[in-house]
Amino acid sequence: MDSVADKINELKTLKEKASQHGGEKAVSKHKEKGKLTARERLTAFFDDGTFREVDMFVKHRCVNFGMENIEIPSDGVVTGYGKVNGRPVFAYAQDFTSRAGSLGEMHARKICKVMDMAHKAGAPMVGMNDSGGARIQEGVDALCGYGEIFYRNSLCSGVIPQISAIMGPTAGGAVYSPAMTDWIFMVKNTSHMFITGPEVIKSVTGEKITFEDLGGAMTHNEKSGVAHFACESDEDAIDHIKELLSYLPSNNMEDPPIQATDDDPARIAPELDSLIPDDPNQSYDMKEVIRHVVDNGEFFEPHAHFAKNIIVCFARLNGKSIGIIANQPMFMAGCLDIDASDKATRFIRFCDAFNIPILTFSDVPGYMPGSDQEWGGIIRHGAKLLWCYSEVTVPQLLVIVRKDYGGAYLAMSSKHLGADFAFAWPSAEIAVMGAAGAANIIHRKEISSAEDPAAKRQEKIDEYRDLFSNPYCAANRGYVDDVIVPSETRVRLIEALEIMYNKRQTLPPKKHGNIPA
Repeated sequence: MDSVADKINELKTLKEKASQHGGEKAVSKHKEKGKLTARERLTAFFDDGTFREVDMFVKHRCVNFGMENIEIPSDGVVTGYGKVNGRPVFAYAQDFTSRAGSLGEMHARKICKVMDMAHKAGAPMVGMNDSGGARIQEGVDALCGYGEIFYRNSLCSGVIPQISAIMGPTAGGAVYSPAMTDWIFMVKNTSHMFITGPEVIKSVTGEKITFEDLGGAMTHNEKSGVAHFACESDEDAIDHIKELLSYLPSNNMEDPPIQATDDDPARIAPELDSLIPDDPNQSYDMKEVIRHVVDNGEFFEPHAHFAKNIIVCFARLNGKSIGIIANQPMFMAGCLDIDASDKATRFIRFCDAFNIPILTFSDVPGYMPGSDQEWGGIIRHGAKLLWCYSEVTVPQLLVIVRKDYGGAYLAMSSKHLGADFAFAWPSAEIAVMGAAGAANIIHRKEISSAEDPAAKRQEKIDEYRDLFSNPYCAANRGYVDDVIVPSETRVRLIEALEIMYNKRQTLPPKKHGNIPA
C-alpha cells in the first residue's frame, strides 16, 4: 500500500506534469511569437501568490477519431481565482499549446464553473482567449459548450463586470462570447477575431485578405468597433485590464472603489477660461477640458481609435470613479453619427449598470447629415442615445461647453432626459440650430428680396445669435441650472457629485424595454 508521503509525491508529480502545458516544443513555439503561456498570463494578472487553480485534472471524454488516445493537459484551459489589487477576481486562460486550446465539452464546463462561481461571489470575470475554435472531434458537444458559455454571459451581464482579452486566434463561434462581455482587449500582431477566416472568404467570394487586415487588433479598434483596446503585448494587455478594474465595483450591488487623491477638490483651472476659440467654427481638443477637470489630469479611455468624434472614458473626481462622455470637436466637428451613438450608448449603459456616475461634456452641432447615415439607420442608432440617457439612474452631470443644437442637444444628457445638474459655460450656444441656418430658414423671403441680400442675411444671423446662441435663454427657463466660469468647473462638479452621490431613482416596473436596434 502506498504511504501518505507517496500519495503526496504522486500529487506533486501530476501537478507538475499538468503545468508543463502542451510540452516543451509547443511552449517554445508559442513563446517565439512573443506570447505568454496560459499560466504565465494568470500569474502576471493576479497579485503575487493569490492565484488558485480550479479543475487542473479535468480530462476530455471524447472517444471519436482516436481522441481516446490523446491527452490534453487541463483540457486546454486554465481556470481559477485570486486577487487583483486586493480584490477577488475569477479568470480563465485558454492554452494554445494544448491541442490549440480547442474548446470541447469539458473545456467549456471548466469555464462555466468559474463563471458560475464569479456570479455567486459577485466578482469580476476575466477571460483570456487563445484558441483554435471548436474541437471538431467532439461535434455537437463543442457547440453545446459554447452555448452554455453564451447563456452565462447573458446572465452575468449587468451583474458582474465581464472582460475579454484576445491573446491569439479567436474565430467562428468563439468570437461571440467576447462580444457579449463588457470590454475586449486585443494584442497587436498576435490576436485575431473573425467569423470566417481568409481562406474561407477567398474560396467563397474570391477576396484576398490577410489575417491582420481581416480581424487584427487595429482593424477591430478602428473600423468595426468590436474591440475597445489595442495593446502592445500580453503584458501590456494585462496591465490595462488591471487599470480598468481599478475604476469598477466588483458587482452591481456595490459602489465603485474610492481612491485617495492629493488633487485639491477646490482647485481652479484658469486654463479653461481661454481654451474655447472665439471663432465658433474653430476646433479645440476636448481631452484638454477633461484633463483640467479630473483628478491629476488622468483618465482611462476605451475605444480611443473608433468613432473619434465622441470620447468615452473613466476618470475620478475627488477620488470617486466617474464615466465621461464628451463630443470631440477635432473630429467631424463633434457631430453625432451612427458609430458615435453606438459607442456612447453602450458606455452609458455599462456605467449605469455598475453605479458609476456619468459626466457629459457637450459641444455638438447636430447629427451627421448624409444619405450614408440615413440609409445606415442614424434614426434608430441615434435614438439609442436618447433612450439610454433616459434610462440612467446614477448621478448625471452635464457641462455644455459650446454648441448644443437641435436633437443632439437633447441627446447629450439634457435636463429633459434626466440630468441632475446641467451647467453651461458662457461660450455655450443652445438652440435648434446654428444662427446661419436658422436665419436662412426664418428670413428666407426677407433676405432674397433685400437690396443687399448678403448684408440682410448677416443682420439676421446676428439677430438670431443674440437671441439664442448663448446659454441664457435656456437658463431663463431652468433648462440649465447655472452658467459657470470655466475655471471653476472642477469645483462645481465635485460639489454636485457629492450632493447627488447617494441618489436613489427607480424606473417603472417592467420585464425590460425594447431598445432601438
